[in-house]
Amino acid sequence: MKKSLRLMFALLAASATTYGQAKLVQKVTKTGTELVIPYEKYVLPNGLTVILHEDHSDPLVHVDVTYHVGSAREEIGKSGFAHFFEHMMFEGSDHALKGVHDKITIGNGGTNNGSTNHDRTNYYETVPANLLENTIWLEADRMGFLLGQVTQDRFEVQRATVKNERGQNYDNRPYGLVSQYYSKNLYPYGHPYSWLTIGYIEDLNRSNVNDLKNFFMRWYGPNNATLTIGGDFQTASTLKMIEKYFGSIPRGPEVKPVAVPAVSLTANRYASYTDNYARLPMLAMVYPTVPNFAKDMPAIDCLAEILGQGKNSVLYQTVVKKQLALQASAYSSNDELAGEFVVQLVPLPGKTLADMEQLYRASLDSLEKRGITDEDIEKFKGSMLSQFINGLQSVSGKVSQLAEYQTYTGNPNMTASQLKAYTSLTKQDVINAYNKYIKNKGAVVLSVLTKGQNVTPAKADNFTVDTTQYKAPNYGYAGLKYNRPKDNFDRSQVPPIGASPVTKAPVFWQKTLSPGVQVIGSENNEVPVVTLNISIPGGRLADAANLSKAGLASFFTAMMGEDTRQYSAERFAAELQKLGSSIRVSNDVDAVVFQVQSLKTNLPKTMALLQERMLSPKFTQEAFDRLKKQRLESFKLLKAQPAAIANSVFAKLNYGGNNVLGLPESGTEQTVTNITFSDIQSYYDNFMTANGAKVVVVGDVKEPEVITQLAFLGKLSNKKVTLAAPAAALPVAKTKIYIVDVPKAAQTQFSVGYGNNLRYNPTGDYYKAYMANYPLGTDFTSRLNTYLRETKGWTYGARSTFSADKYAGSFAFSSGIRAASTDSALVALMTELKNFSTNGPTAEEVTFLKKAISQGNALRYETGFQKARFISLIQEYNLPADYITRQTALLNSMTQDQLKTVAHQYILPGQMNILLVGDKARILPGLQKLGYEIVELNTDGDPATAGN
Repeated sequence: MKKSLRLMFALLAASATTYGQAKLVQKVTKTGTELVIPYEKYVLPNGLTVILHEDHSDPLVHVDVTYHVGSAREEIGKSGFAHFFEHMMFEGSDHALKGVHDKITIGNGGTNNGSTNHDRTNYYETVPANLLENTIWLEADRMGFLLGQVTQDRFEVQRATVKNERGQNYDNRPYGLVSQYYSKNLYPYGHPYSWLTIGYIEDLNRSNVNDLKNFFMRWYGPNNATLTIGGDFQTASTLKMIEKYFGSIPRGPEVKPVAVPAVSLTANRYASYTDNYARLPMLAMVYPTVPNFAKDMPAIDCLAEILGQGKNSVLYQTVVKKQLALQASAYSSNDELAGEFVVQLVPLPGKTLADMEQLYRASLDSLEKRGITDEDIEKFKGSMLSQFINGLQSVSGKVSQLAEYQTYTGNPNMTASQLKAYTSLTKQDVINAYNKYIKNKGAVVLSVLTKGQNVTPAKADNFTVDTTQYKAPNYGYAGLKYNRPKDNFDRSQVPPIGASPVTKAPVFWQKTLSPGVQVIGSENNEVPVVTLNISIPGGRLADAANLSKAGLASFFTAMMGEDTRQYSAERFAAELQKLGSSIRVSNDVDAVVFQVQSLKTNLPKTMALLQERMLSPKFTQEAFDRLKKQRLESFKLLKAQPAAIANSVFAKLNYGGNNVLGLPESGTEQTVTNITFSDIQSYYDNFMTANGAKVVVVGDVKEPEVITQLAFLGKLSNKKVTLAAPAAALPVAKTKIYIVDVPKAAQTQFSVGYGNNLRYNPTGDYYKAYMANYPLGTDFTSRLNTYLRETKGWTYGARSTFSADKYAGSFAFSSGIRAASTDSALVALMTELKNFSTNGPTAEEVTFLKKAISQGNALRYETGFQKARFISLIQEYNLPADYITRQTALLNSMTQDQLKTVAHQYILPGQMNILLVGDKARILPGLQKLGYEIVELNTDGDPATAGN
């Protein structure tokens, strides 16, 4: 890549310039076009690393504190501590008691969260710029003053919450435990990557509050942390705040890098397990590779793409396209200590897991025969350049990148060098990586078996984990003491919140093109990227004319991703990837949508490909038969997922099986079976029209260029498409419980609510309902989430929402609840719904929601996607340009009594469908005591019969 950047890079010696307590050790500025994130890096005397990146494009800041500790600092019998402690860091500190963190950040329009992986734990907030000092104060307080608030009660609640998180993300989903099983067979016993970051339930059960306190004292010192801030601030004043609030926190024990031997397998290790939810078996093969940022990492990433990503991949061509497997893919992941190369195959009926292994081995022969081509490298480089650029669209993306580079390498300025490592890749590099890490190398070969089906593993298990050589690490927990900081100011004084920043909605332009194409656009040159959506009338509502073929519009969009007259599907994908562009076709309620993203320099070539896609599809019987077979088999996968079951059955309860809104977007086994090859061409002929088309474009492009690029739409038909509005939601005479049985389910998936007559209107009844529901179930601080998660520990998360579009509306509560607490949680839910419907929000809640919603505008228009969402609503609903101003006026004028009236009108606890997807044998006895009528359904939402 041609460079035009002069990079100022200062590494200062011991006599470096200092600013108060902080020492400036590195400064990077950008003067050209090379991808670089400008910043200043400081180190405080207590060892805290500080990275500051000024970005005044939006009135917000993103604050990230990354601690260099993850599950890699754990040991056998004590897994999951790092992640568990992440939860405890949200339980309050001495000066910011439980709930204060959320009250300040969420309550003033911001967001906050945290995450844990093998190697680090981070805590972050995106907030309006006037909350910067408050956020620094909050993060400093939990770094220095946490342990006084770590109580046994809070420990127990969060332990239960973590168990629910494990149930929701791992134990209660198909293939959720694949990584657990292959990790314990891939890594030596005791290796910190041999267990999931979330840990084992038995380890969580045996842990105690003192274990957690020791973990904090050992790893959560400032010398093991990086504070990174990006956004709308001034460096000098921000540094003073950091010195004030973090400077007195004592240095923690010294932290040395984790050192473990590289993993190497001398032979294939065969293992298997039976999955409680999977309806189709799976074969996973995992090879050990290299740590993050290793020299061979780009080559291995490229190899994974060539072998198993996209329509040009070897696995797709040799296995999926030939209808020998439903899915076949490969990917590479890299962590601080090791990397993994993972291949996964899901067989079609009639094929065994042994067949999948044989097919995979044959695909490697095909790879060697075809070799690595120049085009392989060109495609990979194009996609990586696009990925790097898109990662810079948001302040949070830039801050996360700086923090990651600093934590793992000690140098935040890795963006350009990492991009160079990828863009300088050669064919020989990839061949070398294949020979070094994959060819004739040992792997874990994991067979995922299905319960109750006659499925045999690829080969018999042949490996037993050797536990005899394990020696527990000495992490230095003995004799740790809590050194509480000593300040020369009153830390209990909450910093004042400054004036709300002025937020300006994106400036946009509108134009109508012949024949009837409505275009709306907004120029944004922060990054050289263009995002464009074209909506053609049709979509799900087009299916309403013939429900026996429901899913046709969705099937059509899949076919529109296949061959064109000029290009095969594979050639089309290759051309896009070389440009670093994407064109996706999706199905909406009343439109088929072409979603385009392109680097600015490649927009003309991308639009030429879009024109080919839209005007010249080539529908083939071979592609139709393959996609139909895959689609029919995929229904089995969906029916193995409690959340997916709940979504489809809940829609059927609310709208009925004779309403297109009551059927899955992709149809059902029966309706898809009814779709014929001729239906695809018929859909194109009847619905692909420019009349009524809508275009939304945001990015580094001016209006005249957009209009020129869209001229080809005039070649589409000018046929007027009339879509019939769907029937109204079914009335609910009385509240009933509906159960779908998923035996042995660790959680019960709740979907509770009803369809209503609300339609989307951001300055009308819909927005009033949104405001009324805010304290009940919208954000983390809501009543339902606070009680069900934070007070009782029954769930990982719970929420209620009003949703609406031009055609339908609904109210719904959703959550995955611990199975044993199903009846108790339902009682609590219905009690709160009745209370809120009767009494509405409190005065304090009304004040909170007004601040949270109004100041949240600072975060509303940052990225291209957000800007596109804003202007698309103006176009779709014919909103006035100042609708945000009107919305704000409505928000400010709403009273507690008015919101109470709205709550009573739209939250109807006596007229709701209660759908519970879970283990009937476990939950039914408790539910039978609650006095509701109970109806049992199958996974299609029809009345269950004996044997279902």
